[in-house]
Amino acid sequence: MADPLFEPITINSLSIKNRIYLPAMHLGMAVNFEVTDQITAFYADRAKGGAGMICVGYATVDDLSGNTQNIGAHDDRFIPGLKRLSDAIKTNGSRSCVQINHAGRYNFSFFLDGKQPVAPSPIASRMTHEVPKEMTLDEIKQTVQSFGGAALRVKQAGFDAVEVLSGTGYLISEFLSPLTNQRTDEYGGSLENRMRFGLEVMDAVRQAVGPDFPLIVRMNGNDFMPGGNTREELLEYAEALSRGPVDALCINVGWHEARVPQIVTCVPRGAFSYLARGMKERVEVPVIASHRINDPEIAREMIDNDQCDMVAMGRSLITDPMLPEKARTGREEEIIHCIACAQGCFDNLFRLKHVECLCNPRAGYEHQPLPEAVQTPLNVMVIGAGPAGMVAATTLHDRGHHVTIYEKSGRMGGQLNLAGSPPGREEFLQFSRDLERQVHSRRIPVLLNREATESDIQAFKPDHVILAAGARALVPPIDGIDLPHVVNAWDVLEKKARVGKKVIVIGGGAVGVETALFLSEKGTLSPDMVKFLLVNKAEPADSLFDMATRGSKEILVVEMMDKIGKDIGKSTKWGMMQDLGRFGVQTLTGAKVVRITPGGLEIEQDGNNETLKADTVVLAAGSAPNRELEETVRSLDIPVSVIGDAQQIATAFDAVHSAYKAGLSV
Repeated sequence: MADPLFEPITINSLSIKNRIYLPAMHLGMAVNFEVTDQITAFYADRAKGGAGMICVGYATVDDLSGNTQNIGAHDDRFIPGLKRLSDAIKTNGSRSCVQINHAGRYNFSFFLDGKQPVAPSPIASRMTHEVPKEMTLDEIKQTVQSFGGAALRVKQAGFDAVEVLSGTGYLISEFLSPLTNQRTDEYGGSLENRMRFGLEVMDAVRQAVGPDFPLIVRMNGNDFMPGGNTREELLEYAEALSRGPVDALCINVGWHEARVPQIVTCVPRGAFSYLARGMKERVEVPVIASHRINDPEIAREMIDNDQCDMVAMGRSLITDPMLPEKARTGREEEIIHCIACAQGCFDNLFRLKHVECLCNPRAGYEHQPLPEAVQTPLNVMVIGAGPAGMVAATTLHDRGHHVTIYEKSGRMGGQLNLAGSPPGREEFLQFSRDLERQVHSRRIPVLLNREATESDIQAFKPDHVILAAGARALVPPIDGIDLPHVVNAWDVLEKKARVGKKVIVIGGGAVGVETALFLSEKGTLSPDMVKFLLVNKAEPADSLFDMATRGSKEILVVEMMDKIGKDIGKSTKWGMMQDLGRFGVQTLTGAKVVRITPGGLEIEQDGNNETLKADTVVLAAGSAPNRELEETVRSLDIPVSVIGDAQQIATAFDAVHSAYKAGLSV
């Protein structure tokens, strides 16, 4: 039986070898709008990995539409760089496309040398907090022509298709939405008028590139913006696009300001496929589904079930460029899945850094040559089978070393097993499984339930030791810490400790927040229960919402600092903070725990002491590196590399990347 994921598809006159579409993603790798070797190497690897079509960008259409880290398409001087990029993609086996876009009010004056961003109406966004300049009719007409000019440059550079971004809160969607378009001329008011700018842009692009050049539009299936476009309005817009010059629709979700999570771990796989299905039922052109499609089986089911014609797999191919080829050749068990942590992709962009990846330390560095295989293999002992230990072991093995892993517990994964315990964080368990399969596929010996000792090290006689023993939970010096109702957050997450009805969590960092959310789900309706009761109309929707978000525990998080979640990445933090409120978790900041009492604890806040009642006190007060064996190894005169949390308490991203570097340096 044919695999629907690898059946060819045609858009306009362009034949594409499979249904996997790498959508445009801002990589932060351009320099002064120019395509760099870093960009071409990044996309060349994804083309070698077997994606049917690769869309790069977004690319700018004029000097107000983006910033210098965007790929430039607003001037002829950028065509040679674009040509190198199209060649890199096409010569490695994929079809090539460029997304063109104008940021509108989502641009920052900081990036425009102080110039004011433009928009249909002078309404500030929550993202920039800047009031844009309302575009004049002449500026609108000029911008329409700028889209056409950029599209022509894309074609001249040798790309196979052009995509126009008409969603996500950028300029075209700002014209479409009544939330941001309050004009009273022919571009405002009715839906017909608000669609006008977008349709004129598509007509200009079509006139510029000719009838046979594929034109794709990426648009929202739902803005998730109260007071914005309804789903029906977006469907009508999609119909108008498909009746006109547009050859395919790529459906994404949400604006950057939307308060519905779109790309993070808590979003179920394929959660927004219903939006692509809704579009497919209304239009005659191919429809591409997007967001949280990180596994070939989900992708092929969506295509097989007529929810879409292609699947956009963006961050999935950052994580594993070879995902398409592994799926095509029956090696899906070798795939490294994107876990939607956003630590290396979106969080990096907020820091104006180029894209990296927690799960793939090579991502963003494809232009740098890998070290050659070692001439003299060493016997390397890796102590610890957490993410750092496993990444170090596979990296060392691939360079030719002989590696053995010692793990004191009965399973691999380390703190990934803790990170994957709270609801909506299960993808961290997937990463643990992926790494474990990578270790076993290389036949690297793993000794479980084996805590490495000095005698083990002496018997093994390693040439080098990688110490990846992780961290140990900190036990703060608080009076009453040994009372029987005090438990550790790690034990709670691993279901080794039971808690009472009234719970106080000491520590508002990532572990404390995750533990609070883990406990807040206790007693709520599961997803299966919600669907059963909803389908059978057993309870009103509002009641189901309450029962799905109101647990049986009363939870308070006490934090000494002035904010909760300071060590949580920006992309995921807002959603987790939103869930704390939604699930009724209380928080108390600027509060120092004085002592724990048999009935709760005593805190000091603003110079005043207060007693809080609790059935259970959960310690989430941080962790410390576990470096107990370091001096032992050094005393044996054996070179040692300390990595991951054993080196310094940090994120999973830091652990994986430090392990990869250590593996390359031995």
